[in-house]
Amino acid sequence: MTRNQKWLLGIFLAFFIIAAGTIFTALALAIFGTSDFKLAGSFGERVGIVEVSGIIDESESVLRQIKTLREDKSVRAIVVRVNSPGGAVAPSQEIYAGLVKLKERTEKPVVASMGSVAASGGYYIACAADSILASPGSLTGSIGVLLEFPDLQEVLKKVGIGFEVIKSAEHKDIGSPFRSLTEKEREILQEMVDDVFDQFVEVVSNERGLSYDSVLAFADGRIFSGRQAYNLGLVDRTGDFQDAIDTAGRMCGLGEDPKIVRVRKKRPSWLELINDAATRLQDPASAMSSPRLLYLFR
Repeated sequence: MTRNQKWLLGIFLAFFIIAAGTIFTALALAIFGTSDFKLAGSFGERVGIVEVSGIIDESESVLRQIKTLREDKSVRAIVVRVNSPGGAVAPSQEIYAGLVKLKERTEKPVVASMGSVAASGGYYIACAADSILASPGSLTGSIGVLLEFPDLQEVLKKVGIGFEVIKSAEHKDIGSPFRSLTEKEREILQEMVDDVFDQFVEVVSNERGLSYDSVLAFADGRIFSGRQAYNLGLVDRTGDFQDAIDTAGRMCGLGEDPKIVRVRKKRPSWLELINDAATRLQDPASAMSSPRLLYLFR
């Protein structure tokens, strides 16, 4: 085979690989779909299920569930199934606000159902509901705030790495993982944590009809069983997931054991999975050094 023939063969193979990849991608998208959401469940008037599970590090997926059910006129009520120890503050607040807006715009009743754990940010979200149910052994409460900073000083010293920082103002690098906090910085951060904690206590007080001081008495981060939470007024009654569905059905006029519908996320394409994995692997040192403000039960 001559050099020109080899060159032409190489071009042909490259073109074939690109074309095959394009066709495969199209087939994958057609078969597996995109990351759009779709309804899955019974037809007719029904109760919609919003699922909040795991560590809360983003709000978009749950807000999409809420939006889909809010806009569906056949959905008469919402059950929020919470099985989460909480997570980041802002996403927890955004999901709570999304549920409040749903009630204001549609007058659809919202019932919260606690799974194994619905603590801290998970409980914050549940407070948006018209009625909260917990199993007697559910873990809930943990009303409090964490602000975490990694400290990499000792590790960096061992490998002989140091950092010099030029900053525009005294506190611009507050929370840097490369040095210790000053006393003034601790005061500044404590003030911020206290403010975010105050926001949590206010939500519990307003939504549960409890005085601020009575909430403050047990808002020290402690965890409660579902039965303890009921005795404190943090939940309305003890009951399982089906009890929550029955409660929602009665509140919207569908009666007990109503039909339900969930919002399912379509399976992502293989390209989306690869892109997601690549995004998570990018700059892990930066992610590790980022401060985190949390409504989280450890």
